[in-house]
Order: sequence, then structure tokens, then C-alpha cells
Amino acid sequence: MYSAAATGRRARFLALAAGAAGAAGLLTACGSGTPAAAPTKTVTTTAAAAATSAPAAAPSAATPASTVPAGPAKCVSSQLQASLGQGQGAAGTLYQLIVLTNTSGSTCTLYGYPGVSFVTGQGGSVIGAPAARNPLIPDTLITLQPGAAAGALVGITDTGALPQSACQPGTAGWLQIYPPGALGSLFVQYSAQVCTRPGEKFMTVTAMHAGTASSF
Repeated sequence: MYSAAATGRRARFLALAAGAAGAAGLLTACGSGTPAAAPTKTVTTTAAAAATSAPAAAPSAATPASTVPAGPAKCVSSQLQASLGQGQGAAGTLYQLIVLTNTSGSTCTLYGYPGVSFVTGQGGSVIGAPAARNPLIPDTLITLQPGAAAGALVGITDTGALPQSACQPGTAGWLQIYPPGALGSLFVQYSAQVCTRPGEKFMTVTAMHAGTASSF
């Protein structure tokens, strides 16, 4: 028997997966059209639940601009660790949450879409096409304090949902993940049968959002 909390989390996860399925379907139907820009939101994520701190007071007109502290820098790959969150299958698509955790001692920010692709191994060859962007989740500026995490939902076409000629199944062993705007990649082990037909997109990824699977 699932607890009430677990049932609630599962229901929210399935709702998000269902929304992703609809958005992925729109991507397939509409081709490569660029979705309308969504409003930007800002989220601060902490490693543990804590009261929201009051916003810093704006500097007075007499304060020189050079004394105003700069905001947190963009997260780079060396500050982050990749892992897998919840996974769920629905309507011919497998959904997998990827999680990026700030393992450094400094606060940093994430904004936008990670780059995600299947590879044969760490530093190995890319298998199939990289993930296409799924506009299900609006771009959000996420401030990651040390130990905090953010996630993105990856949708992977089930090889059994397509004829072999349309899918051309292959075996993948790892996911390669580029944090938004970062040049260095992270790797997480993920063994699966995936579609590899050239010129076709069989994987999607949402923008980063605050929290992990337990937040659904």
C-alpha cells in the first residue's frame, strides 16, 4: 500500500509525464517551430527546507555602483553532480528525471535547457540524436545553494512503440549531460534500448526546474 504522501507524489509525477507527452506530441506534429517565449521566473533552491529570507534592501542613491555585490555566477560542470531521479513509462514514451546537484561550496545559478544525449560510455560516441527541447516547463532562473538540486524531465521514445525500420533500435549505456550554458559534460549510467534512426528525434528534455522527484 502506498502512503498518502507517496500516492500524492506519484500522481503529480504522472500528471507531469502526461503533460510532457502532450508537449512532445506537439513537437512531432508541428516540426521544428520555435514555441512562444514563456515568462521568466526566478527560484532559489536550498539543500534543506528553510524559511524564505527577506530580499536584500536596494542600495541607496548615494551608494557607488561598484560596491553593490554581484549575483551568483552560472553553475559550471565542475560544481555539479548528475544523477537519476524518478522514472515512469506512459503512452509509448519513457520519462526519466535527471538531477543536477550543487556539490561545491558556492551558490550558483542554472537557467534554461540542459543538453542531453545517449553515449556508448564516458567520453564515448553519441548514439542517435541529442534531445529536442520540450517547452512543457518555462525557463526559470534557479539559484542553487551548496547541496541543493534541480531537475529536468527527459522523454525517451519506447523502441517497442515503433516499427524497427522507423526506430532502428540500438543499445545505450550512459547519458551525457551538459548543464545549461556549460561547456563541460557530466555522465550518468543509464542502460536502455533506444531508437537511433538518423535524422529523427526520439528524445526530448524540458528546461531545468527547482527540486527533484520528491517535489512532484
